[in-house]
Amino acid sequence: MAGNEWINGYLEAILDSGGAGGGATEKDQQRRQQQKRSGAAVVEHFNPTRVYLVEEVVTGVDETDLHRTWIKVVATRSSRERSSRLENMCWRIWHLTRKKKQLEWEENQRITSRRLEREQGRRDATEDMQEDLSEGEKGDTVSELSQSETPKKKLQRNVSDIQVWSDDNKSKKLYIVLISIHGLIRGENMELGRDSDTGGQVKYVVELARALSMMPGVYRVDLFTRQISSPDVDWSYGEPTEMLTSGQYDADGNDVGESAGAYIIRIPCGPRDKYLRKEMLWPHLQEFVDGALAHVLNMSRVLGEQIGGGHPVWPYVIHGHYADAGDVAALLSGALNVPMVLTGHSLGRNKLEQLLKQGRQSKEDINSTYKIMRRIEAEELSLDASELVITSTKQEIEEQWGLYDGFDVKLEKVLRARIRRGVNCHGRYMPRMAVIPPGMDFSNVVAQEDAEADGELTAITGADGASPKSVPPIWQEVLRFFTNPHKPMILALSRPDPKKNITTLLKAFGESRPLRELANLTLIMGNRDDIDGMSTGNASVLTTVLKLIDKYDLYGLVAYPKHHIQSDVPEIYRLAAKTKGVFINPALVEPFGLTLIEAAAHGLPMVATKNGGPVDIHRALNNGLLVDPHDQNAISDALLKLVSEKNLWHECRKNGWRNIHLFSWPEHCRTYLTRVAACRMRHPQWQLDTPQDDMPLEESLGDSLMDVHESSLRLSIDGDKSSSLERNPDGLESVANGDGKPDLQDQVKRILNRIKKQPPKDMNNKQSDALGSAIGRYPLLRRRRRLFVIALDSYGEKGEPNKEMAHVIQEVLRAIRLDSQMSRISGFALSTAMPVSETLDLLKSGKIPVTDFDALICSSGSEVYYPGTSQCMDSDGKFCADPDYATHIEYRWGYDGVKRTIIKLMNSQDSQDVSRSENLVEEDAKSCNAYCVSFFIKDPSKAKAIDDLRQKLRMRGLRCHLMYCRNSTRLQVIPLLASRSQALRYMFVRWGLNVANMYVILGERGDTDHEELISGSHKTVIMKGIVERGSESLLRTAGSYQKEDIVPGDSPLIVYTTEGIKAEEIMKALKEASKAASAM
Repeated sequence: MAGNEWINGYLEAILDSGGAGGGATEKDQQRRQQQKRSGAAVVEHFNPTRVYLVEEVVTGVDETDLHRTWIKVVATRSSRERSSRLENMCWRIWHLTRKKKQLEWEENQRITSRRLEREQGRRDATEDMQEDLSEGEKGDTVSELSQSETPKKKLQRNVSDIQVWSDDNKSKKLYIVLISIHGLIRGENMELGRDSDTGGQVKYVVELARALSMMPGVYRVDLFTRQISSPDVDWSYGEPTEMLTSGQYDADGNDVGESAGAYIIRIPCGPRDKYLRKEMLWPHLQEFVDGALAHVLNMSRVLGEQIGGGHPVWPYVIHGHYADAGDVAALLSGALNVPMVLTGHSLGRNKLEQLLKQGRQSKEDINSTYKIMRRIEAEELSLDASELVITSTKQEIEEQWGLYDGFDVKLEKVLRARIRRGVNCHGRYMPRMAVIPPGMDFSNVVAQEDAEADGELTAITGADGASPKSVPPIWQEVLRFFTNPHKPMILALSRPDPKKNITTLLKAFGESRPLRELANLTLIMGNRDDIDGMSTGNASVLTTVLKLIDKYDLYGLVAYPKHHIQSDVPEIYRLAAKTKGVFINPALVEPFGLTLIEAAAHGLPMVATKNGGPVDIHRALNNGLLVDPHDQNAISDALLKLVSEKNLWHECRKNGWRNIHLFSWPEHCRTYLTRVAACRMRHPQWQLDTPQDDMPLEESLGDSLMDVHESSLRLSIDGDKSSSLERNPDGLESVANGDGKPDLQDQVKRILNRIKKQPPKDMNNKQSDALGSAIGRYPLLRRRRRLFVIALDSYGEKGEPNKEMAHVIQEVLRAIRLDSQMSRISGFALSTAMPVSETLDLLKSGKIPVTDFDALICSSGSEVYYPGTSQCMDSDGKFCADPDYATHIEYRWGYDGVKRTIIKLMNSQDSQDVSRSENLVEEDAKSCNAYCVSFFIKDPSKAKAIDDLRQKLRMRGLRCHLMYCRNSTRLQVIPLLASRSQALRYMFVRWGLNVANMYVILGERGDTDHEELISGSHKTVIMKGIVERGSESLLRTAGSYQKEDIVPGDSPLIVYTTEGIKAEEIMKALKEASKAASAM
């Protein structure tokens, strides 16, 4: 490698000194064999440095610090000191090489193990699904699995069956949510390139939001991102809302509504005054979910009043961009029960492989720097929840998404075939992949005829006396390099990265005399001030380019300007097109190739690599030639063909213009909406409607008064004072007469008017019965202003609840009831892994009435009960779970398939000791329900970790939520959309109780879902010294992401109690959490 020539120099010097050792390379063996055949004496001379350094290091080591050391060595005059330094460098490079070899071996072991596990998972899934097929169908499934690598006809048939989105959908009025969290996002003057987080994705999502809002049938598009109020960035990134397009009037000038259009919605999460890079955002995503959920619920109500006939307008789809937004979209779509779409942009597993191949960092070092394992798990979770995954190319599907546990191309086709035939998949699922190339804005592209080119080029050279100012400055900057600027220009535009293969292009140009005579070459290689100040890889490429220009004497034929700005790029394309030139992308592998589309829009034919996205672009545009990027002769021949054959050049140019609309934003959005419409549409649906105006007048007035109390003074939980209005109701009159804020005055006046119209106390019995039945029919949650959720996981050795649990519950209830005002507006919920029967036994043991609780979240979040309401009582008067919650979480749930697979995985012996055949798990029938499979764990020390089990289930197409609970004595599997934390969000969606008004009380340890309950916009109180043992040790394997990637370490919303169970201590912690939240 050219970048490692400095290593060659001193290694050859070391080799010249000789050495002896054992072993030999293949070339040495061949040489000795030839010597033996010729009868010559065999000279045994071997230098181990050649094996370990020359053949490995020269091709793999590129360390900046070693390079600096080598420069110092060369400059050293003392031979003894120079030899000492050379010896030290030799050992350092030998160590680096060994380290690289070790990392490569470990990665190969991981890849092999994963490949075998995937093959086993595919076989298990196929065998399991074949049980309910006839003999003929079994054969069909097996043949589909074996032939699934070439499914072109099936794919074409499926695509043709989808109805294309058209103007006929104009009356739909859809609400679409896009999410892109990291970076600096705004509609105008985007700071692209400011940092690694503010790049092409920022531009893409903003343009997508604008384009979607202009499509027929789309009423509103919200783009969610993080709100940043930091002095380090512009104030505009702290604005809660920014309008991208106003859709108040349609194309005919009709008023369509004030909320129509596209908007950027900024959601606060994490430190409000800090701009965080994306690797630091992971612990704050739960807070982002809660903030986004609050906005969606509010907007759904607003849109319902405007266009929904009074019914909420739920999001049509929630679309996450990149891993962090995918994680958020998975939780948000689960809370709302609406479809999710994912665009990965770049993928963590692919990046991890590339970094490991470089051999400079171990997996642990990479994870520490990039939080790569947390990112990969977010991408896996996104695959679990996605209906549709959008990619730019087919290569991204096969070579990048194919690396993930949650996507198997072969198994996906088998499942799709079964669905098409109406055969049960037993809860197995693979997301659909759709190739939709990014859209582009061609509004600034002006297609000009060839006759205009000669005039402008003549003006550039000054032949007609034109001023240089009459042409773009970048044209002058480029053309100054050329002896003959009228020759066709071959244009390459990319970073000076070794993967972009610029040096091979330059060799092809330099070694082809006909090409040099016919054309000029322009290399736009980013911006630079000083090559020495660039990164090692980029500097190496630029240095090699300059050497090759000198080697082939290409002065006057090659342009390589140092600087250009973004607005110069279209002008560079236009210049190349006016010279009847060609655009080339010779990259070794090109994931998509956006520059090829930009060039085609400006009338440039293309020569491009045959590896990656350009294949799809060429198939669509048919405007050039594909080449092997390693074959410089093929590159020069393709360029010469397009430059010399003018008819071919014109044909490619016209083909590009004719088909370029396929990559426009309207075409992208039309394909996008067509694909989304083919997904399984779903949204919240309640069996029992709960209109807001059915509340008794007395209760409604009580709620209104509570609003006044909260507006005028902080509740007693936030301070030491009670509301003065509570103690002195006559104060309402004074507020109404002008002693308060204007908005508070209006609110109080409305309440006083309602009080005057209040019916007399002696209403008839019929009305009283009606009100009483209404109160008992619905949970009190919808009227609560605060909810205290007790989620303590304190269990004994056999998983039975400890006495401390009942004691803590009693003290929490007592703490809240010490304050009468707080007690009136507060409700209680108990969240536990136990089934409802054992939960009731626990309350009974502590003599706690079950009706003290507004909700019971049981079986790790798979069931929700509302004590004291008719909704949770069957005809026999027995407890029954919320049926709406059951339908909310049943998505992708396959009870039987999960149960069989878990038993098989948990009871399989990893060792070869067949004599020990004792099963590790057995079913806990008492704890099972329709949405929870529960198992006893006989020996927790032998149990597989959650992330290991989750990986195996994903490989078998099963999407679910696993957790060890009750002191590691149970393994419970519930639906993907169910969990104790998601149940709290469900209550927000169903009953309107904001998650931000919840207080979650936990121990320091707990079940493996303990971490999920800590973070979010709710207040968390962690009680010290209550829970001695939890199940967290079974959550993750070595090398996985860590707790700090989930739970924020410095959140003001998380407070701790001192050891002890006292109501006063609990109240003190609650006040501290509330005060901290109000200060945010």
